[in-house]
Amino acid sequence: MVVGLLTLELFINEATSLKGKRRVLKSLLDKVKARYNVSAAEVGKQDAWQFSTVGVSFVSNESAHVHRTLAAVIRFVQGLGTVEVVDVKTELL
Repeated sequence: MVVGLLTLELFINEATSLKGKRRVLKSLLDKVKARYNVSAAEVGKQDAWQFSTVGVSFVSNESAHVHRTLAAVIRFVQGLGTVEVVDVKTELL
């Protein structure tokens, strides 16, 4: 069993309040979860209204499958245009 962990540091330009940030993040996380069957949540910077740390995890029996899925999540988030990906960290356990 291979567990993949993805940490995304995000900048949310359109957020003007915590409520606005949470609206953008909820939409983003719901889309990622539905499309890629991963677990995703905000794991840091909850009180900063334009920044967020999002954690994504995925489990598979093949490390190549984990790499492909997490890479696809990164491309998807970048392609949406609602947030800017500032930093990416990927780990396999």
